[in-house]
Amino acid sequence: MESPICIDAHTHAQFSEFDADRDAVMGRAKEAGVGMINAGADVASSQKAVALAHQHEGWAWAAVGIHPTELNDAPSFEKIISLAVDPLVVGIGECGLDYFHTTDEAAQRHQKDLFVQHLALSHESKKPLVIHCRQAFAPAIDLLRAHRGQLNVEPGVLHFFTGTVDDARALLELNFSFTFGGLITFNRSFDDILKFIPRDHLLIETDAPFVSPVPHRGKRNEPAYVVEVARALAQVLAVDSAELTQTLFETTRRIFNCGV
Repeated sequence: MESPICIDAHTHAQFSEFDADRDAVMGRAKEAGVGMINAGADVASSQKAVALAHQHEGWAWAAVGIHPTELNDAPSFEKIISLAVDPLVVGIGECGLDYFHTTDEAAQRHQKDLFVQHLALSHESKKPLVIHCRQAFAPAIDLLRAHRGQLNVEPGVLHFFTGTVDDARALLELNFSFTFGGLITFNRSFDDILKFIPRDHLLIETDAPFVSPVPHRGKRNEPAYVVEVARALAQVLAVDSAELTQTLFETTRRIFNCGV
């Protein structure tokens, strides 16, 4: 296959879990027609994501950033800025707020400061944000509203979205989009919000190596499995799977300007 027909909008094929068989994993993705955006979680994994994008140009792209639980890397943010100029970097993140892993107020303030740095870089580079948000939707939405003037026309995505319909409504007002992964293949509690979000603001992901979809539960996740997420989403929305996959591809290409 010469080019992707589907894009895993958020994955981590550069992570160590794939060190033993990365070439085979990339091969299976290509065979399935799946391109991918590999998101960094710190400086090192962002650098690896960029390197992998260059090794598989036309099939892989990178997002670069520092995850809110990786605050030790925050002093190295200049390295993220330098990576962001690469033409195969199509997003800034993953970044955001995570109050699930810390209730310490000083750490939460540090997360906000780091998030604002990513937001500024997104604005300067004209590349969309890739946002991780866990148990922190109210403060994240407040922060994004406060910096509305710095948001791009396509401001970015909420990766692995687990917020409420009200959260989604507030984020849609800022023109954000949303990625969903393996959870929707076995957890029906997402059905209502999947139906609420406009079709052109929906994307699919694996978040590999984590949270494998049915029928791969219990195994390491990988980008090729994103086709199962597309299939499950089509069932929830009661639409044709092939047509939806094309729509998802076009939405991902629009937001991330992948050039395929």
